[in-house]
Parts: sequence; structure tokens; C-alpha cells
Amino acid sequence: MPNPSFDSRARELLKSLADSRQLKQFYRVAGPLGPTATIEGQGEVIVLCSNNYLGLADHPEVVAAGIEGLKKYGAGTASVRFICGTLDCHRQIEETIARFVGTEAALTYVSCWNANEAVFPTLVGPDDVILSDALNHASIIDSIRLVSKSIPREVYPHSNLADLEAKLKAHAGKTCRWVVTDGVFSMEGDVARLPELVALCRQYSAMLVVDDSHGIGALGKSGRGTPDHFGLLGQIDMLTGTLGKALGGAAGGYVAAGPDAIEMLQQRARPSLFSNALPATVACSAKKAIEIVQHQPQRVAKLHANVARIRAGLTKLGFHLHDSPTAIIPIMIGDEADAIAKSRRLMELGVMVIGFGFPVVPKGQARLRVQVSAALEDSHIERALDAFARL
Repeated sequence: MPNPSFDSRARELLKSLADSRQLKQFYRVAGPLGPTATIEGQGEVIVLCSNNYLGLADHPEVVAAGIEGLKKYGAGTASVRFICGTLDCHRQIEETIARFVGTEAALTYVSCWNANEAVFPTLVGPDDVILSDALNHASIIDSIRLVSKSIPREVYPHSNLADLEAKLKAHAGKTCRWVVTDGVFSMEGDVARLPELVALCRQYSAMLVVDDSHGIGALGKSGRGTPDHFGLLGQIDMLTGTLGKALGGAAGGYVAAGPDAIEMLQQRARPSLFSNALPATVACSAKKAIEIVQHQPQRVAKLHANVARIRAGLTKLGFHLHDSPTAIIPIMIGDEADAIAKSRRLMELGVMVIGFGFPVVPKGQARLRVQVSAALEDSHIERALDAFARL
């Protein structure tokens, strides 16, 4: 039945957002998101807001692999894996992921959000502690919230490893100390201090969990993510990540770890037991995407070159950028309405860049987030920088 109180509350909130010019706009896109996209009412624009870091989302071989997967396996199992079984394509993509990121085993989920939500409620014991970076992704935060309230969890200031070490010492009596961090922080564009984190976790026998959703495919000479960037492949206890960004762009997530942890997740994790398996189309297209990354390292090199060129161009125009090797380039604005207005002006100038405000980032820290792709050609970059100059 309709609830007048709820209806009134909802309308008041939406009117408040509209009046303060903070109402988010959802564009209608016609066709694939490549280096350009066609936006309803706008026409063709250059895409600088997608996680399609390697330009594989509309790659013909990736698309063809997904179509073949659909033909061979159908739309899906219409159930969870322990009920209806595991398809060959699931085993193949999980073996491919494990080899690619340097672990013994992997398990796929319909999203990395699901993958992260599986980890802590399933694997953390009653005498453990969780230590989390202050800027970790919302899915990590929600996963930790699902753990029993009797289990302590603490937040260390962003990348403050002295504080993290003090917390590791303070919890020396715990059976297992879990340290969790993003590999690449999605709103800041900076990289976790992975070498020091690995050293600390070894020193204190702590488990290190890294969500590398924005690093996989985009960092490292071979595109194997943040561990590859630092020469630490095979030295992270547990990696989570997505297939929905650089590795095909459709959907899907994974946990990559040792065989015991993966078996525990298969047996006990609620997102594994109560949610459908990864669609076969995604399993097949993501496997092809990883194969392309392995056989075409020039894609990763081109991404890094494009990042360097756009960063240099924006700096020359007077924008103050956080120094980082990643494909995420935040331009701090501060006021949310101003960030949204600048985003809309860029769209008018033919460049799709999104303004981010609360609750995605803290109040007063609104920003434009530029995201770079290997699919961008010189002409795209020139046109984009020209739009920023006019902005």
C-alpha cells in the first residue's frame, strides 16, 4: 500500500538535491562504450569516465567469445553451483585468473562486491581482528560490517603504516590479524604501499587482502595489477578483483588465494551458496580478455603512455594533480554543485567526465575523475585537452 510519509520524505530529498544542483544525471548511451560513445541528446563524446582501461569492452574477439559462450552454455545455470554444478567455462576462467594473478586457486562471483562480501564473514574467526585502510572501497567496508560485532575491527589512516604497525602490535594476542587495502584507491587514484604492507604482514604473521579491481589490467608491465607493479606477484595472501573493468568490462568478480581459503568460500560463503554462478557469456569473454592482455603487452604500454600524456597536458593547463602512475586522475573541485556543473559543461564540449560528490566522496571533497583508456588515440586526447582548456 502507498505510504504518504515515505512519499513525502523521498520527494523532499530529491527536491533538496535538485535545488542545490547536486542531483546526479544518468545519461542514456546508445551502443558500446569505446574511446567514444553516443549519448542521447548530445551525440558523440569522448569517454574519459570508463573503467575500460585496455579498450577490451568492445573488442571483437572478446565480444565473439561471449557470443560463443552464450551459444554453448545458454544464458546460465539458473541456480547456484552446488545445486546445478559448475560449467567448464567456470573452471577455465578460474584457472586462468589464478595463473594471471599468481595464486594457486580462484573463485568467481557475479561481481567483486559479492566477492568482497564473501571474504570476511566467511574466513574471519572469533579470536581475529580486522585492520582496514580508511579509504577502502565501500564493498570492503560492507563486508567487514557483516562480521560478528564481537570481533574487533579498526581503521588505520590512509596509507599510514606506522599507525597500522601500532595496531598490529596492540593486537598481538589475536589468532589471526587481517590487513585489508585497495591496490588502487578508486577515488584518489593512488597506489597502496604494497612492499611495506607485505613486509609488515610477514613480520607480524598477518593475512594481507588486496582488492585490486582498479589495478588488474592497468598496472604492471604485463598488466597483472598492483603486485606486478611492485614485483610482488605471488606474494599476496588473498586478492579480490573484478572482470568488469579492464578484463572485458561486462561484470563478474573473483577471489584469488590458496586452495584452502577458496574451498572454505565454496563451502560456507553466503554469496557463493545463495547467488547464481557467473554467466557463461562473462566467463568466456573475460577469459579471452586475459588472453589478449597476455599476448598483447603493447596494450598496457599504450595505456601507460596515454596516462602520461593526459597527466602532462592537464598539468600544463594549470590543474593540480596527485602524482600517481594509475589511470585514475582526480581533479579536486571541492563544492559538489560546482563539480557537477563542470562535468555538464565538459559534456557540452564533447567529453564525458563525471563529477563525484557525497556520498561517494566526503562532503567538501567533490572532484572530477578522469579515467584513461588504451583505446584513446592522439586525436581523442587532443580534443579532450582542448575541452579542459576551454573549461
